[in-house]
Amino acid sequence: MGKTVVITGVPGVGKTTVINGALAALEKEGVSYQSINFGTFMFEVASQEGIASDRDEMRRLDQDVQRRLQRSAAQGIAQIEGNIIVDTHCTVSTPKGYLAGLPEWVLRELKPDIFVLVETDEDQILSRRLSDASRVRDMDGYMGIRDHQQFNRSIAASYAMYSGCTVKIVRNADFLLDKAVADMVEILR
Repeated sequence: MGKTVVITGVPGVGKTTVINGALAALEKEGVSYQSINFGTFMFEVASQEGIASDRDEMRRLDQDVQRRLQRSAAQGIAQIEGNIIVDTHCTVSTPKGYLAGLPEWVLRELKPDIFVLVETDEDQILSRRLSDASRVRDMDGYMGIRDHQQFNRSIAASYAMYSGCTVKIVRNADFLLDKAVADMVEILR
Protein backbone atom coordinates (compact mmCIF):
# COMPACT_ATOMS: atom_id res chain seq x y z
CA MET A 1 0.00 0.00 0.00
CA GLY A 2 1.31 3.44 -0.90
CA LYS A 3 1.47 6.73 0.90
CA THR A 4 -1.09 9.48 0.28
CA VAL A 5 0.23 13.01 0.72
CA VAL A 6 -2.11 15.97 0.34
CA ILE A 7 -0.29 19.17 -0.60
CA THR A 8 -2.19 22.46 -0.46
CA GLY A 9 -1.70 26.19 -0.65
CA VAL A 10 -3.53 29.30 -1.74
CA PRO A 11 -3.55 30.08 -5.48
CA GLY A 12 -0.21 31.57 -6.50
CA VAL A 13 1.87 30.18 -3.64
CA GLY A 14 3.77 27.87 -6.02
CA LYS A 15 2.76 24.49 -4.62
CA THR A 16 2.78 22.78 -8.02
CA THR A 17 6.27 24.15 -8.73
CA VAL A 18 7.50 22.80 -5.39
CA ILE A 19 5.82 19.43 -6.04
CA ASN A 20 7.37 19.10 -9.50
CA GLY A 21 10.83 19.94 -8.16
CA ALA A 22 10.50 17.41 -5.35
CA LEU A 23 9.26 14.69 -7.71
CA ALA A 24 12.26 15.23 -10.02
CA ALA A 25 14.67 14.97 -7.09
CA LEU A 26 12.96 11.87 -5.70
CA GLU A 27 12.95 10.16 -9.09
CA LYS A 28 16.77 10.33 -9.07
CA GLU A 29 16.65 8.43 -5.75
CA GLY A 30 14.27 5.80 -7.12
CA VAL A 31 11.29 7.05 -5.08
CA SER A 32 8.17 7.46 -7.18
CA TYR A 33 4.90 9.26 -6.64
CA GLN A 34 2.02 9.94 -8.94
CA SER A 35 0.94 13.57 -8.69
CA ILE A 36 -2.77 14.18 -9.11
CA ASN A 37 -4.26 17.64 -9.27
CA PHE A 38 -7.59 17.41 -7.44
CA GLY A 39 -9.07 20.39 -9.32
CA THR A 40 -8.15 18.90 -12.70
CA PHE A 41 -9.64 15.57 -11.65
CA MET A 42 -12.84 17.37 -10.58
CA PHE A 43 -12.88 19.37 -13.81
CA GLU A 44 -12.67 16.19 -15.88
CA VAL A 45 -15.81 14.94 -14.12
CA ALA A 46 -17.54 18.33 -14.52
CA SER A 47 -16.51 18.56 -18.16
CA GLN A 48 -17.86 15.08 -18.93
CA GLU A 49 -21.16 16.18 -17.41
CA GLY A 50 -21.15 19.50 -19.31
CA ILE A 51 -21.21 21.49 -16.03
CA ALA A 52 -18.11 23.68 -16.43
CA SER A 53 -16.08 24.94 -19.36
CA ASP A 54 -12.88 25.71 -17.38
CA ARG A 55 -11.40 24.91 -13.96
CA ASP A 56 -11.73 28.41 -12.56
CA GLU A 57 -15.48 28.38 -13.29
CA MET A 58 -16.05 25.41 -10.96
CA ARG A 59 -15.73 27.45 -7.74
CA ARG A 60 -18.72 29.49 -8.82
CA LEU A 61 -20.96 26.43 -9.17
CA ASP A 62 -23.74 25.70 -6.71
CA GLN A 63 -22.37 24.20 -3.48
CA ASP A 64 -24.33 20.97 -3.91
CA VAL A 65 -22.78 20.51 -7.35
CA GLN A 66 -19.30 21.26 -5.96
CA ARG A 67 -19.80 18.71 -3.18
CA ARG A 68 -20.88 16.03 -5.63
CA LEU A 69 -17.88 16.74 -7.86
CA GLN A 70 -15.54 16.58 -4.83
CA ARG A 71 -16.94 13.20 -3.82
CA SER A 72 -16.64 11.78 -7.35
CA ALA A 73 -13.05 13.00 -7.65
CA ALA A 74 -12.07 11.57 -4.25
CA GLN A 75 -13.57 8.19 -5.13
CA GLY A 76 -11.60 8.11 -8.38
CA ILE A 77 -8.32 9.15 -6.76
CA ALA A 78 -8.74 6.57 -3.97
CA GLN A 79 -8.62 3.83 -6.61
CA ILE A 80 -5.08 4.78 -7.68
CA GLU A 81 -2.38 2.47 -6.32
CA GLY A 82 1.09 3.38 -5.06
CA ASN A 83 2.41 6.60 -3.58
CA ILE A 84 0.28 9.57 -4.57
CA ILE A 85 0.40 13.30 -4.10
CA VAL A 86 -2.91 15.09 -4.15
CA ASP A 87 -2.22 18.67 -5.28
CA THR A 88 -5.20 20.71 -4.15
CA HIS A 89 -6.47 23.73 -2.27
CA CYS A 90 -7.18 23.43 1.44
CA THR A 91 -10.13 25.76 1.03
CA VAL A 92 -11.74 27.39 -1.98
CA SER A 93 -12.79 31.02 -1.86
CA THR A 94 -16.34 31.19 -3.23
CA PRO A 95 -18.76 34.11 -3.46
CA LYS A 96 -20.52 32.76 -0.33
CA GLY A 97 -17.36 32.22 1.70
CA TYR A 98 -14.67 29.57 2.09
CA LEU A 99 -15.58 26.04 1.03
CA ALA A 100 -13.55 23.20 2.53
CA GLY A 101 -11.51 21.64 -0.26
CA LEU A 102 -11.39 18.34 1.59
CA PRO A 103 -14.56 17.84 3.61
CA GLU A 104 -14.97 14.69 5.67
CA TRP A 105 -16.42 12.64 2.80
CA VAL A 106 -13.31 13.44 0.72
CA LEU A 107 -10.91 12.70 3.59
CA ARG A 108 -12.70 9.43 4.26
CA GLU A 109 -12.01 8.37 0.67
CA LEU A 110 -8.44 9.68 0.40
CA LYS A 111 -7.16 8.57 3.85
CA PRO A 112 -4.16 10.95 3.81
CA ASP A 113 -0.96 10.09 5.69
CA ILE A 114 0.52 13.59 5.57
CA PHE A 115 -0.99 17.01 4.96
CA VAL A 116 1.41 19.70 3.69
CA LEU A 117 0.65 23.43 3.56
CA VAL A 118 2.83 25.41 1.16
CA GLU A 119 2.95 29.04 2.28
CA THR A 120 4.85 32.26 1.74
CA ASP A 121 4.48 35.96 2.38
CA GLU A 122 1.25 37.48 1.13
CA ASP A 123 2.98 40.16 -0.96
CA GLN A 124 4.92 37.48 -2.83
CA ILE A 125 1.70 35.59 -3.60
CA LEU A 126 0.02 38.76 -4.83
CA SER A 127 2.98 39.51 -7.10
CA ARG A 128 2.90 35.96 -8.51
CA ARG A 129 -0.84 36.18 -9.18
CA LEU A 130 -0.46 39.48 -10.99
CA SER A 131 2.25 38.07 -13.25
CA ASP A 132 0.39 34.82 -14.13
CA ALA A 133 -1.73 35.45 -17.22
CA SER A 134 -2.45 31.73 -17.66
CA ARG A 135 -5.17 31.61 -14.99
CA VAL A 136 -8.28 33.62 -14.18
CA ARG A 137 -8.03 34.30 -10.45
CA ASP A 138 -9.78 36.59 -8.06
CA MET A 139 -7.39 39.39 -7.17
CA ASP A 140 -7.54 39.45 -3.40
CA GLY A 141 -5.34 42.02 -1.77
CA TYR A 142 -2.73 41.42 0.90
CA MET A 143 -5.33 41.09 3.67
CA GLY A 144 -7.49 38.66 1.70
CA ILE A 145 -4.50 36.42 0.99
CA ARG A 146 -3.40 36.63 4.65
CA ASP A 147 -6.88 35.67 5.84
CA HIS A 148 -7.03 32.78 3.39
CA GLN A 149 -3.67 31.38 4.54
CA GLN A 150 -4.68 31.70 8.20
CA PHE A 151 -8.00 30.00 7.52
CA ASN A 152 -6.14 27.20 5.71
CA ARG A 153 -4.03 26.55 8.82
CA SER A 154 -7.17 26.23 10.93
CA ILE A 155 -8.82 23.90 8.45
CA ALA A 156 -5.62 21.82 8.11
CA ALA A 157 -5.72 21.21 11.87
CA SER A 158 -9.30 19.99 11.61
CA TYR A 159 -8.38 17.73 8.67
CA ALA A 160 -5.61 16.22 10.84
CA MET A 161 -7.98 15.72 13.75
CA TYR A 162 -10.47 13.95 11.51
CA SER A 163 -8.04 11.78 9.54
CA GLY A 164 -5.19 11.26 12.03
CA CYS A 165 -2.58 12.55 9.55
CA THR A 166 0.26 14.90 10.38
CA VAL A 167 0.49 18.50 9.17
CA LYS A 168 3.70 20.10 7.92
CA ILE A 169 4.33 23.61 6.58
CA VAL A 170 6.77 24.26 3.74
CA ARG A 171 7.74 27.88 3.00
CA ASN A 172 8.14 28.72 -0.68
CA ALA A 173 9.70 32.15 -0.46
CA ASP A 174 10.92 34.06 -3.51
CA PHE A 175 14.46 33.06 -4.54
CA LEU A 176 14.41 30.08 -2.11
CA LEU A 177 12.66 27.49 -4.28
CA ASP A 178 15.56 25.02 -3.80
CA LYS A 179 15.02 25.14 -0.02
CA ALA A 180 11.27 24.54 -0.41
CA VAL A 181 11.94 21.62 -2.77
CA ALA A 182 14.50 20.12 -0.37
CA ASP A 183 12.02 20.41 2.51
CA MET A 184 9.34 18.71 0.42
CA VAL A 185 11.72 15.92 -0.60
CA GLU A 186 12.47 15.25 3.07
CA ILE A 187 8.75 14.96 3.83
CA LEU A 188 8.06 12.65 0.88
CA ARG A 189 11.14 10.44 1.24
